[in-house]
Amino acid sequence: MQSFAVMGWCAEVMRVHLAVKPLCTVQSVDRHSVKMAMRVALRCVSANFSHKGPRLSHLPQISAALQLRRTDLTRTLSTTSQLSTALKFTDKHEWVQVDGKVGTVGISNFAQEALGDVVYCGLPEIGQKLENMEEFGALESVKAASELYSPLTGEVTEVNTDLAENPSLVNKACYKEGWLIKMTIENPSELDGLMDDAAYEKFIKSLE
Repeated sequence: MQSFAVMGWCAEVMRVHLAVKPLCTVQSVDRHSVKMAMRVALRCVSANFSHKGPRLSHLPQISAALQLRRTDLTRTLSTTSQLSTALKFTDKHEWVQVDGKVGTVGISNFAQEALGDVVYCGLPEIGQKLENMEEFGALESVKAASELYSPLTGEVTEVNTDLAENPSLVNKACYKEGWLIKMTIENPSELDGLMDDAAYEKFIKSLE
């Protein structure tokens, strides 16, 4: 980059020189004025050349700073995603997904496979208070029935009303559209007593 700048500077000096040279043949212009004009032109060229250099030297630092911020943002988004999708399981095969102070509750894939095709979901009323591992409803299938137990202490804030007309959602999407209830979390420390995905998988294998 500096070599191109020097070439441009030399071209500028030549242009000034050629522009001023005819003036030297004119008797009405003295040589002192011509020299002064050349000095002014050279100062302008030199000032422009020195001004551009430092500005370019900052580009690598700016690029590095932007890259660092982009990396931090990606890491933050990745961490947030992992926290929001983490599930905790009970030994009764319910799961809970925490979002702030609210937990969404459903049954595991293992449980829905053991039940078979679900035909009825008996769920609590909104506002009902539940204790840890208290029974709050039941699921019925063509071959069995299973009670539901609250994984945490709290109050029911929402019930999946879609299950009334389409209980098979529990089979089709037990971790998504087939959720059962949402509840407040009064004692977050109770989450420590639940199993993460790896521990739950190990628990299931122990039942076989």
